[in-house]
Amino acid sequence: MGENTIYIVLGVVVVIYLFITMTNRRQSRNRKTRKFLDGHQRKRKSKNEDDTI
Repeated sequence: MGENTIYIVLGVVVVIYLFITMTNRRQSRNRKTRKFLDGHQRKRKSKNEDDTI
């Protein structure tokens, strides 16, 4: 096993890398499909509102 240890370690690292990239792609896809504040109207601020307390 002494000669094959480096290949086993590299294989594990590649599997971990592939797992992380797949989960990141899935999360980014979910983020893109989600509408941020869907149907929410943004308030417009006027200069008069900022001056009044």
